[in-house]
Amino acid sequence: MKKIEEVAVLVQARLTSQRCPQKMIRPFGGSTLTEITLKKLKESKLIPDQNIYLSAYDEPLKDIAKKVGVNIFHRSERSALWDGGPDAHLTEMYEWWNKIPFKYVVMINACTPFLEISTIEKFITEYCKTDSRGMFAVMEKMNYFWDEDLNFLTPLRDGAMNTKNVQKTYEAAHCLYAGRLDVMKDGVWMGDFDTPGDIELFPIEEKECFDVDYEWEFFTYDKMYQALNNEN
Repeated sequence: MKKIEEVAVLVQARLTSQRCPQKMIRPFGGSTLTEITLKKLKESKLIPDQNIYLSAYDEPLKDIAKKVGVNIFHRSERSALWDGGPDAHLTEMYEWWNKIPFKYVVMINACTPFLEISTIEKFITEYCKTDSRGMFAVMEKMNYFWDEDLNFLTPLRDGAMNTKNVQKTYEAAHCLYAGRLDVMKDGVWMGDFDTPGDIELFPIEEKECFDVDYEWEFFTYDKMYQALNNEN
């Protein structure tokens, strides 16, 4: 069992995106992607305020953190420009691994504006209950998949070509991650996917996983976000 007091809840952001420049501070849904996520965390009844961090190098991002009232980890310029090359080490990007006073971290992708705070809280709660080193959000899929050699990977239960009969699979949601801080020095993030139980999978609704990565997604999801908020 892990204690919530031992878990940092962290958003890491930068302004060097090439596919969708400045996406973290551009107007989105009457706010910004960064502010939307940080405000959700601040409104949580589960997450202590002192556990919430924005890891950022750029001053405009830090200004948003100050406005919302969350802790700032002052990321280096080198970390913000990290490209994940073959010789790079995990700790070069996640510089906070040994500098924040926690045993565990839950990272949230601020490019997923439809992610609900209730889902974030459930993820954290389940992570605290498990003995596993890590936890990773996934989406449940019922679809056909083939490998690079065109071998069919998702057998049909009764032979009928119908997705209802397909073996269930899971796809990375790319929005919620959890792991131990002490093993990051060894290049371990979350855990070992090849060791059963080392990383727990946490299924969430696909509608919460829309990830702003390209310009067309920024434009489309902005309209969707505004429309849904107007309905409420």
